[in-house]
Amino acid sequence: MTGYYDIVLGLIPVALLGITAALLLVGLSLTAAIPVGAFVAMAIIGHAMFVNSPAETNDDTQSPRPPINAD
Repeated sequence: MTGYYDIVLGLIPVALLGITAALLLVGLSLTAAIPVGAFVAMAIIGHAMFVNSPAETNDDTQSPRPPINAD
């Protein structure tokens, strides 16, 4: 099953290359099209890291037992 982060990893090169190519076809110069594509790819990465982070913890799912002390 494809998860959120699999989709994000697929969208990064699609956004960078696809948006750059689309803007080139429309007539925008290469030096203007690459930063636009890079910004969209950066926004996707930022969303995956900060908005929908993989390290989110829910207080309801935490174990009632304390962690084992290795000392």
